[in-house]
Amino acid sequence: MILHDKNIVLIGFMGVGKTTIGQMVAKKLDWEFIDTDQEIERRYHMSIPAIFEQKGEDYFRKAERELIVDICSKERQKVLSLGGGAYLQEEVRNACLFHGIVVFLDLSWENWKDRLPSIVHDRPLLKNKALEEIKQLFELRKQVYSQHHYRVATDGLDPETVAIRTIELIRERNTN
Repeated sequence: MILHDKNIVLIGFMGVGKTTIGQMVAKKLDWEFIDTDQEIERRYHMSIPAIFEQKGEDYFRKAERELIVDICSKERQKVLSLGGGAYLQEEVRNACLFHGIVVFLDLSWENWKDRLPSIVHDRPLLKNKALEEIKQLFELRKQVYSQHHYRVATDGLDPETVAIRTIELIRERNTN
C-alpha cells in the first residue's frame, strides 16, 4: 500500500474528535481535509439537523453515500472525516476500505459519555434518547467500526497526540 495513492479515512462514533484530528493530520501531511458532514451542509445549503428534519434520514444517508463513494473513488491524498453513521453503509465501507486507509478513532464509552452534554444539541440521532439507548447505538456502531485498517485508542490523549500517532502508525506500516 503506497501512502500517496490513498486517502486517509477517519471513522468513529460522533463526538470522538474526527474533525479536529483530521484537520491536524491533513495539515501535517499537507493534504486536503474534507469533513463529509460539512461538505454535505455546504452542497445542500442546510445544516445536518435541518436535512434530517426536512428531508429525512434516508435522504441524508443517500447524499452522504454518494459524496463519500465519489471522493474515495476519484480523489487521492485527502483526509476524510466521516460522519458517525456513514460507515454503517456497506457501499461506503467498501469504498473506504478499497481506496483508502481507514483509521478507527476508538474512545471508550466511559470517556465518550462525558462529552455527551456538549454534543447532544446538534446530533439528531441523540436527541430525546435515554443514556441506555445511546449506549446501545455506541456499541452497535463499534462493531461496524471494527472493519478498519488501523485503530488508535484515544482515551486520555489530546488531539495533537492522536494526530501524530495516526500518522506514525500509517507510515510505519506502509513504508515497504
